[in-house]
Amino acid sequence: MIRLPPHRPGMRIGLYGGSFDPPHAGHRHVAETALRRLDLDRVWWIVTPGNPLKERHPASLPERLAAMRAMVRHPAMEITDIDSAIGSRYTIDTIRYLVRRCPGVRFVWVMGADSLAGFHRWRDWRAIARLVPIAVVDRPGYTLGALHSRMARTFAAKRRPGGAAARVFASSRAPAWVFLIGRRSNLSSTALRDKSSKVGSMR
Repeated sequence: MIRLPPHRPGMRIGLYGGSFDPPHAGHRHVAETALRRLDLDRVWWIVTPGNPLKERHPASLPERLAAMRAMVRHPAMEITDIDSAIGSRYTIDTIRYLVRRCPGVRFVWVMGADSLAGFHRWRDWRAIARLVPIAVVDRPGYTLGALHSRMARTFAAKRRPGGAAARVFASSRAPAWVFLIGRRSNLSSTALRDKSSKVGSMR
């Protein structure tokens, strides 16, 4: 049995998964926004071995974990390789595992608005939405795409207020989702990789 970060029944824990290749301040902004606005006790970053929806192979998992630990220095945040440890390729399998392992913990799936726009392409996306509440943090250029996404339309009646009421969102019964609007970060891993590639080609 794998070792999980410290937890106990009643805790409100955000799950923020992705390849994070490379990790950047935009990712950190999403996690910090969810932590603060939802009044979470912890955020567990789940660094995935790969992304089934992307053809490009990411940097190695140890490299990305090291980069994450260097960037994320917050006492309420944990960097994990849960997907790799349990042999999971899909979010639905990881969430099911954690719900079984951690009875009484109030998990919330955290994502940026860019991820919500393509959420319907994830394996068993409806099952994910029915298993845990989902918190979506707005990102520049993706607001309309996210709010008009298939997931947003399918679960329109399950959207919760994103203001002060969001502080109790973690206690919501799934399916439930909230869209958190506020200060936004326009950084993206793709843009950073492209910039790095251009710099390398000039050397």
